Amino acid sequence: MKTIISYIKPELKRMIWGLSIKFVGTIMDLCIPWILAYMIDNIISKRDIKQIYLWGLLMVVCATIGVFANVYANRNAAAVGRDVTCNLRYDLYKKINTLSSSQIDYFTVPSLISRLTTDTNNIHRTICIMQRLGVRAPILLIGGIMITLTLDPVLTFILILIMPFIAFFISFISKRGVSLYMSLQKSIDSLVRVIRENITGVKVIKAFSKADYERERFYRVNKDVSEKDTTASMVMSLNQPIVNILFNLGLVLVVVVGAYRVEKGAIQVGVIVAFLSYFTIILTAMKSVTKLFIMYFKAEASAIRVSEILEVEKDLDIEDVDMGKTNLKNSCKSEYHIQFKNVAFSYNKKSDAIKNISFEIKTGDSLGIIGPIGSGKSTIILLLMGFYKIDEGEILINGVNIDDMNKAELRNMFGVVFQNDYLFSKSIYENIDLGRNLPDEEIKKAAISAQAMDFIDQSEYGFQKIISQKGNNLSGGQKQRVLLARAFAGNPEILLLDDASSALDFKTDMRLRESILENYKATTKIIIDSRINSIKKCSKIMVLDGGQIVGYGDHEELLKSCPMYFEINEIQNGDL
Repeated sequence: MKTIISYIKPELKRMIWGLSIKFVGTIMDLCIPWILAYMIDNIISKRDIKQIYLWGLLMVVCATIGVFANVYANRNAAAVGRDVTCNLRYDLYKKINTLSSSQIDYFTVPSLISRLTTDTNNIHRTICIMQRLGVRAPILLIGGIMITLTLDPVLTFILILIMPFIAFFISFISKRGVSLYMSLQKSIDSLVRVIRENITGVKVIKAFSKADYERERFYRVNKDVSEKDTTASMVMSLNQPIVNILFNLGLVLVVVVGAYRVEKGAIQVGVIVAFLSYFTIILTAMKSVTKLFIMYFKAEASAIRVSEILEVEKDLDIEDVDMGKTNLKNSCKSEYHIQFKNVAFSYNKKSDAIKNISFEIKTGDSLGIIGPIGSGKSTIILLLMGFYKIDEGEILINGVNIDDMNKAELRNMFGVVFQNDYLFSKSIYENIDLGRNLPDEEIKKAAISAQAMDFIDQSEYGFQKIISQKGNNLSGGQKQRVLLARAFAGNPEILLLDDASSALDFKTDMRLRESILENYKATTKIIIDSRINSIKKCSKIMVLDGGQIVGYGDHEELLKSCPMYFEINEIQNGDL
């Protein structure tokens, strides 16, 4: 909660001003029943029309001031809530972008989406309602009790007598609020995950006729959310009926005792009328207080979840520039451009994804990586780019450990195509440039090198053709060529291609390899592929199996020394 409060502090002046206006409006509302009681007991009995009009006008003035003051205060509260939540959501989004891959794996993407949307919305609603009711309800409650004391202490004592019972039940019921709403938010995380999977994989679901199965899976998680929401709402909603019962019992006692005191001449009829009005005001205020409790506990659960993200320590310095890190431009030169020295890494810290990985690549050379699924091929480039911290060993670029480098500068060295890469719903040009403001010549050169100009020229919009989200209006080969053009653009120092040509036909793939060799001779290249023909011309080839190197050398050497490589080659070239 301290983190969330830090976002509210800059808005304190506006909040105090709005709350002051709200205070004035609430006082005006409290004055109306008192004026009515005074008129009944002291003005109407005199039958003085001028006095009746005068005090009636005073009631109208109080009501008008109350209305305008409350409307203005509510608008101010909405503006404060909007600005606080806008800043909070922006910083939360910014922090999510700086989380390391391991931290994202820990929190999970559906949970991050839920925290960025549902949780911030809960906080927004609470900030707004706290300003609208957080001042008005207590003032009506306390002010109503204080005014009734001036009317008749005996009747007020009945009101005060039931307050401890109300406070006890509210406190008792609300204790479970945070835990219930925390559990609810976790279920919402699961719901978001299932929805994302269903929307993303809708073609697969339809292809395998699994719509009924997915509906059942969604029904289960949706039912879980519904049941937990119902449980939390039922528990918290017990506050209001209990308050109503206790207050209505008090109201009956007020009427009975008040009638008895009127009969004895201790009070006048106007006092009873005013007291009943104040009783209604106090009852409404108590209902508002119980609503505030429900909103507060719901927001507290959300605030805890949001604070977890905002307060998490940086695992990797994604964008800090002046952190005493090595400047890559001034780093020492080494015989090798890239070095892995006995590198070991585990995602779950139980079983190694890779272990004892050692290799060297000189500037301009290329390394091909091949191996079965799950052998750790993609892990190597993720570690090289610093997305995860290695458990053992060293990774060096130009003789400098990547842990000593600024990660923003480190990643500017790379042009990369990941195995499951992403295209944005922007133009082809914008997807290749990706906000780097590259010259048009470089964009075109990259597209030519990626063999993408044939389908770009065929479109009437050329580079300005809009790609739908995830590239759904492009074929698999066209997607990969746009992604390759993005990697080539900017003349990267190191090129990482992870299964980047799997959707290309053999002829296009061959032209692509020739283009890379011709246009990026000075670029160090790491190419992961399942086809030997795509990596056979690499300077060195590394064969992985079970996270370990089982073969290392050029194509001819591996055919003689590595049985696995020889077998793959025989199968793919049709000799078996």
